[in-house]
Amino acid sequence: MAFALNLAFTLIEFAGGLWTNSIAILSDAVHDLGDSISLGLAWHFDRVSRKGRTPRNTYGYRRYALLGGLITAFVLVIGISFVLWNAVGRLFDPQPVNAQGMMVLAVLGVAFNGAAVLRVRKGSSLTERVVSWHLLEDTLGWVAVLVGAGVMSVWNLPIIDPLLSIGISLFVLFNVARTLRQFFWVFLQRAPAGFDVEEFEREARLIPGVAEARHTHSWSIDGQSHVLTTHLAMKPNASPEQISGAKAATRALLDAEAFEHVTIEIDAAGEEAGHRGTKEAKEEGGQ
Repeated sequence: MAFALNLAFTLIEFAGGLWTNSIAILSDAVHDLGDSISLGLAWHFDRVSRKGRTPRNTYGYRRYALLGGLITAFVLVIGISFVLWNAVGRLFDPQPVNAQGMMVLAVLGVAFNGAAVLRVRKGSSLTERVVSWHLLEDTLGWVAVLVGAGVMSVWNLPIIDPLLSIGISLFVLFNVARTLRQFFWVFLQRAPAGFDVEEFEREARLIPGVAEARHTHSWSIDGQSHVLTTHLAMKPNASPEQISGAKAATRALLDAEAFEHVTIEIDAAGEEAGHRGTKEAKEEGGQ
C-alpha cells in the first residue's frame, strides 16, 4: 500500500512541478521516485524474509528484510541530502512560484503520504520503522510546503519554504541515523539492546548446582528475534535433579518471545567447555 501510494503521487508531483514552476517540487519528485524504488525493494525483501529455514539458510530469510530497510535508509539519506542542497541554494536565490498551485499539491501530498505512514507505522521491525520515517519525512515536507505556500500567498516571503525544508530534513536525518546505527549493530552481531550478558551470567550462577556460566554469546537475527548460546559449569556436588533442571531455570531468565533460539550446554564438574582452538585440537590429535 505504501509503495503504491508513493509511486502514484510521484507521477502527480512531476506534473505538478511543471505546472507550478517549482524546482522544489520537481526535486522532491525525483526524491520520491527514489523512494518508490527503495520501498518496492523493501516490500520485496520483506516478503522474502517470511520464508522458512533451508539447509543453507538455517535461520530462514529474516535478514533479507534488514537488507531492504538498509537500502531504504541509504536512499533516504541521499534524498534528504539532495533536498538540503536545493533548499540551501534557494536561501541565496529565492524564486517566484505558483503558491496556490503548491497548496493544492501540498494537500494531496499530505493525504497520500499520511495514508502510507498510517499503514506502515503499525509495524515494529527495523525495516518498517525506517520506512515509516521515510514516509513521515515526505509528509512533514508537504506540511511545510502547505504552510509556506499559505504564507507566500499573503506575503512575498519565498525564503520560508527552504527554511522549513532544511529544518524538517535535519530532524528526519537525525532519526534515520539512529535507526541506521541499530541496523549496523544487528549486522555486527552485537548483543541485543536491553540484554546484559554479565547480569545474565550472574543470575545463572545463582541457580542451584551451577558453579559458573561461561562462553555466553548472544546476537539478533533481525532486531526482534534473538539467539543465545551458553555453557553451565556444574558444581562437583550437584545432584542429578539440579543438573537436569539447570537448563530450564536458565531458559527462564530470558524473554521467551525475543530469544527464539537458545542453546545451553551442561559441563560436568572439572570439564572444560569445548571451545578450544582448532590448532590446539590438531596438535593434541597428532600427539
